[in-house]
Amino acid sequence: MPAPSRVLLLTRRGCHLCVEAEAAVRRTAADLGVTWRAVDVDTDERLRARFTDHVPVTFVDGAQFAIWFLDPGALRAALA
Repeated sequence: MPAPSRVLLLTRRGCHLCVEAEAAVRRTAADLGVTWRAVDVDTDERLRARFTDHVPVTFVDGAQFAIWFLDPGALRAALA
């Protein structure tokens, strides 16, 4: 079984902040060789109910790390 992703990014289609956060996660994860995944909150009823319009949400190692805006430098530091 593969190891769980270190970064989880909750997104939604049509969300410009989600696009920006995904680009930052993609670059940082690639630079550091870290696994990550994105989940659209609208594909899961519980996620949609919990996070509604509070996306993107970034989790690092299972803990909520950022909401709405993601600082790539802070993400890099958290993953180091």
